[in-house]
Amino acid sequence: MAKPTPPQAPKPRKAIPDPARPYNALPALPPAVDLETKAVLKRCVAARTELAELRVSGQLIPDQSVLINAIPMLEARASSEIENIVTTNDSLFREASLGHDSPTTDPAAKEALRYRTALHQGFQTLTERPITSRLAVETCRTITGTALDVRATPGTTLRNGVTGEVVYTPPEGADVIRDMLGNWERYVNDESDVDPLIRMAVQHYQFEAIHPFGDGNGRTGRILNLLFLVQAGLLDKPTLYLSRHILRTRAEYYASLALVTRSGNWEAWVLYMLTAVEQTARWTNLKVRAIRELMQATATHVRAERPRLYSRELVELIFTQPYCRIENLTEHGLGTRKTASLHLKELVDIGVLAEEKVWRDKVFINRKYLDLLSSDEHAFAPYGMRAVEGKSK
Repeated sequence: MAKPTPPQAPKPRKAIPDPARPYNALPALPPAVDLETKAVLKRCVAARTELAELRVSGQLIPDQSVLINAIPMLEARASSEIENIVTTNDSLFREASLGHDSPTTDPAAKEALRYRTALHQGFQTLTERPITSRLAVETCRTITGTALDVRATPGTTLRNGVTGEVVYTPPEGADVIRDMLGNWERYVNDESDVDPLIRMAVQHYQFEAIHPFGDGNGRTGRILNLLFLVQAGLLDKPTLYLSRHILRTRAEYYASLALVTRSGNWEAWVLYMLTAVEQTARWTNLKVRAIRELMQATATHVRAERPRLYSRELVELIFTQPYCRIENLTEHGLGTRKTASLHLKELVDIGVLAEEKVWRDKVFINRKYLDLLSSDEHAFAPYGMRAVEGKSK
């Protein structure tokens, strides 16, 4: 007769952090769990496939500044809206065309533009040095417009927006935070066999859990996601509209982050981020293709209606600067002020641009392009036809 199996001692359970106490016991990276589960690896393959197609699609646009100006602008708007800084793509492009000194009725647009500036600056920094804690500080300073540093005073808590209940208290003490950021930095730059997409998800959780700054942590963390993908060679440029997915699934985003803190459930969090990358890359790829098709359609229309006016540089410029001014043409060597003004008015006459007075300037708006960027659809009406409204995808 078989001997009865002796009762097993219960496995020690991970202590759940008290949300009202600073989480100075936040575990260092790398996580002491198997991150590359079967489900995670399967999702990695799908996400990598979509990212590869996005890279190829983006490379087919002749003037890469079109994408560098467009997709980060969409990303800036959505990432800011996650933090309840709400503006529109139209307002962002308008503010960008007029410059920082213009009066505005949309302060949120100026704040969101700082996000785009921080993303561009971070991308340029990667040509000189890798992602570091210093880069995180510089990014957050640009986003917030303040000369901040890591938190040195206690009292920072994250609260439920409805009930006001404290849901998380990040680590406290400047030295503690700097040590944790040092560990985060080493993980980001470690030559590891773990798939970079998984490591991106891990570093994002850790950065948000450290919550090193008094403001701007979420937006800084989302910029670091894109910079990480560039550094890992999965993107050529930060042209992934990742915040679109996070904005649309905001509750799941925060709940998945909390699962890691409360129960060490890394798989659910990593799967969430991989799904975000996969779906966002697919959507962004469709948008990039549509941008390319609209540029080609515009070039064809201008050649047919005004053959002497057409130039590739002129068409590309009105996509790089969808709120276009006479100065934009003269700065790019497309004529004198008088010639540039005539060119823009001709584009208005054939329905490519719309003329509008904004503050002290006349601006010429590529409305068809702005509508395409703002729509969930990836289609546009041919020239001479009204856009179909009310569709969503």
